[in-house]
Amino acid sequence: MVDASPDGARLRIGELAARTGVTPRLLRYYESVGLLRAERTAGGRRLFEESAVERVRHIRMLLDAGLPTRVIAELVDCVEDTDRLEPCAVPTLVEHLDAYDRRIAGLLGVRAALQGLIDAATPRSEPVADGTR
Repeated sequence: MVDASPDGARLRIGELAARTGVTPRLLRYYESVGLLRAERTAGGRRLFEESAVERVRHIRMLLDAGLPTRVIAELVDCVEDTDRLEPCAVPTLVEHLDAYDRRIAGLLGVRAALQGLIDAATPRSEPVADGTR
């Protein structure tokens, strides 16, 4: 455990939340799954290094790309800056991209089947979901 630093070198959870736009609840979750590390004061309060601000931004970038936290735990150390990943991330990203491509193909097939059912049930004089007649 550490004492709160008067020089402001460490951030409390509320400060980290304010600087990143991520709720304290999510920050606690990130800590619980090993994405963030916090030290504790004698009173049990979390204190984060200044570098946690950038780490949270990296986590959010990877979440926005559709990656689950278990994969982010593997990749977060491959982030060089907010917009660039190291080559160590590429195999995992390719694997997830392939999985998304398969899901998209499946959804396109479902959409085509649904459109076929709509077309078969709709007289040609009435507009249908895609705007054709």
